[in-house]
Amino acid sequence: MVRVKICGVTTPEDACLAAELGAHAIGLNFYPESPRSISPFAARNILRELPPLVSSVGIFVNWTPEPVIALSQALRLSAAQLHGDETPQTVAEVAKKIPVIKALRIEKGSAPIGLPRHRAATAFLLDAASPGQFGGTGVTTDWAQARTLAESHRVILAGGLTPENVAEAILAVRPFAVDVASGVESVPGKKDPAKLRAFFAEVARANRSL
Repeated sequence: MVRVKICGVTTPEDACLAAELGAHAIGLNFYPESPRSISPFAARNILRELPPLVSSVGIFVNWTPEPVIALSQALRLSAAQLHGDETPQTVAEVAKKIPVIKALRIEKGSAPIGLPRHRAATAFLLDAASPGQFGGTGVTTDWAQARTLAESHRVILAGGLTPENVAEAILAVRPFAVDVASGVESVPGKKDPAKLRAFFAEVARANRSL
C-alpha cells in the first residue's frame, strides 16, 4: 500500500481533514522563504490537534544539525525532512537523534545526485529540480528514474502530483509514499477540501490496482 504525506500544512483544520481522509503523515514547513512556512508556535498548535497515529515531519532547508534536532525534539516530530543541500555529515548527525527523510531534486534524463551518499537517511523524497527553489513548484519528477530508485530504496514521490495524475504516478513508480502540497491547495498554504478528497480517492484507486 502506498502511503500519503500531505505537506505544507499550516492550520489545525487542514491537518485534521488530512488525517480524517487517511493521511499517514503531514509536513510542517520551517523554511522561511516558502509560502507554507510556519512558526514553531503554530506547529505546536497543529500538533495538539493531530491524531496520535499520524506522523509529523518537519521540513528544514540547509539548517545545521543542532537546531534541527532541538526543534524536532521539542515538538516531538516523527521525522526531519532535510530539503536543501545538506551534506552526508549533516544527515548522519541528525539521524542519530531522529529519522531523516532526505529530499533529492532530480532533473529529467539525469541521475539523482547524492542518493548513495546519504546512507543514514531512512527514506528519500524525490522532487523535481527547479533552479533556485526547494520544492513546492508543481513541476513533476522524472517518474522513470523514480521507478528505478524505488526498486531498491524507500522512495517518497513528490513533485507536481495532483488528483488528476497521482494514480498514474503510483502505478508507474510504485513508491513507498506520495507527497503533495501545491496540488491540493486553493492558494499556497491553504488546502482545498475537494482536492484533498479527490486526491485520496485516486490514491485508493491506485492501491487497489497494485
